[in-house]
Amino acid sequence: MTKQVQQLDRVIIRFAGDSGDGMQLTGDRFTQETASFGNDLSTLPNFPAEIRAPAGTLPGVSSFQLHFADHDILTPGDAPNVLVAMNPAALKANIGDLPRGGDLIVNTDEFTKRNLAKVGYAADPVEDGSLDAYRVHALPLTSMTVGALADFDISKKDAERAKNMFALGLLSWLYHRPTEGTLSFLERKFAKKPDIMKANIAAFEAGWSYGETTEAFSVQYEIKPAAQSAGLYRNITGNMALAWGLVAAGVRSGLPVFLGSYPITPASDILHELSKHKRFGVRTFQAEDEIAAIGAALGASFGGSLGVTTTSGPGIALKSETIGLGVSTELPLLVIDVQRAGPSTGLPTKTEQADLLQVMYGRNGEAPVPIVAPQSPSDCFDAAIEAARIAVKYRTPVVLLSDGYLANGSEPWRIPDVDSLPTIDPGFAAPDQENFQPFKRDPETLARPWAVPGTAGLEHRIGGLEKADGSGNISYDPDNHDTMTRLRQAKIDGIANDIPPLEVDDPSGARVLVLGWGCTYGSIAAAVRRVRAAGGEVAQAHLRHLNPFPANLGQVLRSYDKVVVPEINLGQLALLLRGKYLVDVIGYNRMRGLPFKAEELAGVIQDVIDSE
Repeated sequence: MTKQVQQLDRVIIRFAGDSGDGMQLTGDRFTQETASFGNDLSTLPNFPAEIRAPAGTLPGVSSFQLHFADHDILTPGDAPNVLVAMNPAALKANIGDLPRGGDLIVNTDEFTKRNLAKVGYAADPVEDGSLDAYRVHALPLTSMTVGALADFDISKKDAERAKNMFALGLLSWLYHRPTEGTLSFLERKFAKKPDIMKANIAAFEAGWSYGETTEAFSVQYEIKPAAQSAGLYRNITGNMALAWGLVAAGVRSGLPVFLGSYPITPASDILHELSKHKRFGVRTFQAEDEIAAIGAALGASFGGSLGVTTTSGPGIALKSETIGLGVSTELPLLVIDVQRAGPSTGLPTKTEQADLLQVMYGRNGEAPVPIVAPQSPSDCFDAAIEAARIAVKYRTPVVLLSDGYLANGSEPWRIPDVDSLPTIDPGFAAPDQENFQPFKRDPETLARPWAVPGTAGLEHRIGGLEKADGSGNISYDPDNHDTMTRLRQAKIDGIANDIPPLEVDDPSGARVLVLGWGCTYGSIAAAVRRVRAAGGEVAQAHLRHLNPFPANLGQVLRSYDKVVVPEINLGQLALLLRGKYLVDVIGYNRMRGLPFKAEELAGVIQDVIDSE
């Protein structure tokens, strides 16, 4: 059957189903094939906190949204063009985001009276006319999958589980996706279960063939590859990019990397990834708790390694005392905080930006630490190297603030030439010194020497008690404590002279500036594009360094009549800006566990422009 092929410039697809339906796997495979095809893309995985949430319920819905295009895109998209709903719960949880006229593919096999009742449907929405605003494709995906696998020696349950592969095959046909990668993936994944492997491959191919032969889909869609600069690309998640950045920092500094970590969502993948890279001198240690993890990492730094610990907000609370110890001992230490929604356990699989004040001030005494925040999944690679550079050069703990959206989201990443990455000089203290002064500071950076224990002539005291300036002996002298406190603060403040000035994108001399940090970059940039396309004049800037701020930040803020600061918190950066620069910035704050929508921010920005 000859099908019409329609060209599109972009598509947003959302796969949604029960947490056991394999929606994350389906979305990931579609993403990998899309990346290999050459489209620009951005993803938003969204899943329950429970390993196996109650089947068929709204809390158990898992979804994966993918935005792919033939041009540069910045977000996973505000709303899907296509929604694949594997059961009534998935439909009810997601149908509100599907615009009128959008494509809706539903697995009618799961629309039983029991499943409908679980989520409060009095009647079947596929049949009662409530979905007439959408282009509905009602398909018995489960029974079609079971029928396609009737000749395989597997249980009915295993056959039903393959319905996600049937759906993936159908969508792969519909959008002209490559198939070779998925077939190879299934061969690897189920290599030890050949019957299951063959069944999943058959289900995938059956979905493709159904699209090819059915009259239900008369049109195929084609999205051409995006124009990109020459180079080798791969699809990468934020956590993987961050892990690889740590490996690169170890290589470029010549230091062995030691990760002390306790598993916690959404940071655990960094531990999993780093454990694969022993050949690069990486050692990973899964500790019994958060305190032991950071203690081991700080000990590794004392021993001459690049000490790293990974966690999320609840773990930062437990690590705070040892971060303070790192400030006191003035040793390099990377503290990776992959933020999630709180307080307490909160929404462990959802994103938020609410740990900024915790990592800025959440320690006893004056204990300043630099803070670095990546702006996209691929930027986590460069941010990790930058955090390592600062930690080693200035002999200080550094906090890297990622978050759940960046950690699990993915985008194309151009693999850099290793020689192009910055070098990091550990600058260890020379051995056999006479009268070694462990707290004699470098006049430029105010960093103390890094003396590896066991090195002849570099014996010195270490610990949390206050040190005498220069000698490092324990000191209770009041004036010395004042001096050391100010020196530690001055060391961190001086980093402002070693980071780039804040760059502002302002092509038209706007009077309104939108300033963000972290994961809000894509949403803000997409919103600014919309406002400018509609004739509005607005400037945009994004902070990577949150402590210290870039040296020109105050000047930038005072150059605009109004400054809008969108944050997924209650205004933490806004509070810091008001306190430091006495600028009455305008905060826009929502905490839904999800990134901002570009349309939403565009409306906020336009309202501020109109109020001028």
